[in-house]
Amino acid sequence: MKFSKLTLAVATVLSACASSGAFAIDLYVDTQTKQIYAEPGPNRERMGSFERVEDAPVKKTDTSAEISAIRQDLELKDNEIKALEEHVAANREEKAKNDEKWFNKINLRGYTQLRYNQPISGDRIASDPELRSVGDSGIKDNSGFSFRRVRLVFSGDINEYLSLYIQPDFASNVSDSQQNFAQLRDAYADIAFDKTHEYRIRAGQSKVPFGWENLQSSQNRLALDRNDALNSAVPSERDLGLFAYWSPEHVQKLWKNLSKKGLKTSGDYGVVGLGVYNGQGLNRAETNDDLYGVAHTTYPIELNFLGYPFTGQVLEVGADVLSGRFNTTTADLTMFDGGKKILKTDLDSSLGGKTISEDRVGVHAVLFPQPFGLQAEWNWGKGATLNPDGKGSIERQSLSGGYVQAMYKIDHVFREDGVLIPYVKWQTYRGAWKGANNAPRVEVDEIEAGVEYQIMKALELTLAYSTMDRTNVSNLGQASGDLGRAQLQWNY
Repeated sequence: MKFSKLTLAVATVLSACASSGAFAIDLYVDTQTKQIYAEPGPNRERMGSFERVEDAPVKKTDTSAEISAIRQDLELKDNEIKALEEHVAANREEKAKNDEKWFNKINLRGYTQLRYNQPISGDRIASDPELRSVGDSGIKDNSGFSFRRVRLVFSGDINEYLSLYIQPDFASNVSDSQQNFAQLRDAYADIAFDKTHEYRIRAGQSKVPFGWENLQSSQNRLALDRNDALNSAVPSERDLGLFAYWSPEHVQKLWKNLSKKGLKTSGDYGVVGLGVYNGQGLNRAETNDDLYGVAHTTYPIELNFLGYPFTGQVLEVGADVLSGRFNTTTADLTMFDGGKKILKTDLDSSLGGKTISEDRVGVHAVLFPQPFGLQAEWNWGKGATLNPDGKGSIERQSLSGGYVQAMYKIDHVFREDGVLIPYVKWQTYRGAWKGANNAPRVEVDEIEAGVEYQIMKALELTLAYSTMDRTNVSNLGQASGDLGRAQLQWNY
C-alpha cells in the first residue's frame, strides 16, 4: 500500500511540474513517513532530479512486405546458383568429350646430345686407315662438336588398349659433309589385350628385342656408344615388323621402381618377347622373301633373400636368339693389305643379291648399381661376311664378341638431385658389320673410362677417355688411337 501511494505521489508531482512547464524537479523523501516532497525539509533526503518523458508512438511495421522481399531475394539467389551449377556441368561435360579425343592425349618429350671428340693420339690421316667408329661418325680427323642425337618423341594412349609412339631424329648424317637430316626412328602402335598391358603386340618400326644394351635408350645409357658385338646384329637397333611381349604386372612395377631410383633400365620389352621383322635394317626396303625371327627373355631378380650386403640389389639376367636371311649391299671397295698397300677390288654386283643366313645367340646379366653395379653381354653366331682375299667373295662366317662394364652410383653430389656415376667399359668383337656395304669383317678392341654427372633431371654431362683399335669399314684398314670425349645432354 505504501508503494502505491509513493507511485501516485511521484506521478502527481511530475504531472504538476509538466503542467507548470518546469523542465526538471528535485524530489525528496521523508525518511520516517516515506512520503515524497518537492521541497527540502526535516527528515527529508534528496532523491535526485526528474524530468517528464513523453512516450513515443510505436510505429507499426509491415512484416508481410518484408517477408515477401526476402523470399524474392532468396529465389533470385537460388536461380543464380542453379545457373552456375548448369554452367559448371556443361563445362565438365565438354572437357570430358575433348579428353576422349586422341589428339588431346599425346605427350611430347625428347632430348638432345651435343658431343665433342678430341683425338689425342693415333691414326688420323684419311689417306691411311684413319680411326673411325660405326657407333659415332664424329670420330675422325678434323673432328669437333657434333650433334649425336636430336630426338622428339610423340606418344600417348588412344584408349586403354591402344597407344602410339613416333620418334624422329634430326641428327642423322648422309655423309661427313651432309649432316643433321631428319630421319624416322620409331613409328609403332602397341595393342594391349588387358588393361594392365601384360600382353601386347607392337606393330610398326621399333627396336628389335635382341640384347640388353641395344634396347636401352641412348638417353639413359651410361657409356657414350653401344657395344659393336651385339649392335652388329641389328645396326640402328630397329626394323619393321611385329613383336609380341609379355610383362607380368609385378615385373612392370619392379622396373618402374628401379627407374624412380634413377637406375638405368633397358625399358619394358617383356619378360618374354617374340617377333618377326624384315631384317634388312632401319629405313631400308626388304630385299628377299624371308623374314627374321627373334626371341628375347629377361627377368629381374631381387636379391633380398641373400641378406646383407645384397639387400635392395636387383640382378637381371636373360638370353636372346635371332635367325634370318640377309642380303648384303655391295660397292667398289678400296682397301689396305697388311703392308698398307692400296688395293682396288671390284666386287661382283651379283653378290648384292646373294642371300646368306644369319644365326646368333646372346646372353646378358646386369647388377644395377646400388651403389656398385656390373653389366655384361656376349653373343656368338654366323652371318654374311666379306672375305678380304682379293676375290671379293661374301661368305657365311663365324662371329663373337661382347663387353663388360663396371659402375658406381654416388647420390647427392653438389645438389640434392645431383648423381655421379663413374664407369669403365671393355669391349671386343670379331665378325661382320652387315650394316656397311659388303658386310666387312671387323676387329674391335676398346676400353672406355668415364664419369656421368647428372646435374639435374634436365641436364647431364659425361666425360670419357677411350683407347680404341678398330677396323675402318670403308677400307678395311685397322686403326688405333686415344680420344678425349665429352657429351652434354639436355632432356625435355
